[in-house]
Amino acid sequence: MKKYEIMYIVNASLQEDARATLDEGLQTIITKAGGSITNVDNWGCKEFAYEINHMTKGYYTVMTIMANNEGISEFNRLTLINSNVIRSMIVKLDEAA
Repeated sequence: MKKYEIMYIVNASLQEDARATLDEGLQTIITKAGGSITNVDNWGCKEFAYEINHMTKGYYTVMTIMANNEGISEFNRLTLINSNVIRSMIVKLDEAA
């Protein structure tokens, strides 16, 4: 298992309960694949520097996780096909971090 940091942006027009359900579903992807979530940091709704898909703001979430390659691949695949996830970024952290 390796340590990763995942940042994703959710459509700001999504209702609070729908956004919570989406966040829970994304976290479940990691845990079902045998990974663990060590930290979840919700940054809230932020303005974009430029327009993305005709949107000017989004809801940011950053997670620190321990996961295997299968869990990361599945998370990446599902965020790419989910229309409510505007962008996502997965970064492998150093072992010393």
